[in-house]
Amino acid sequence: MLNLDSTEEIIAILAAVAIIMGFAITTYKEIKTTVAEEKSKAAAIKEAEDKVKELIEYLDAKSELINTVAEANKKIDNKDK
Repeated sequence: MLNLDSTEEIIAILAAVAIIMGFAITTYKEIKTTVAEEKSKAAAIKEAEDKVKELIEYLDAKSELINTVAEANKKIDNKDK
């Protein structure tokens, strides 16, 4: 077994603490990046859903307008007969 004097033990402990802190900081940064990416994806999905809802409302309004015009044309045709 190695016999370390107190200076070597302190250096070894500091190196171990530095390695653990480096690992913790790297892990924290990766988690932070992952969370930011997921928030970005969620925002993109929400934006896409909002666009789809808007398009559905537009198509519903257009369909209603077409039905109104068709009914008006039928009434005009019935009056002409």
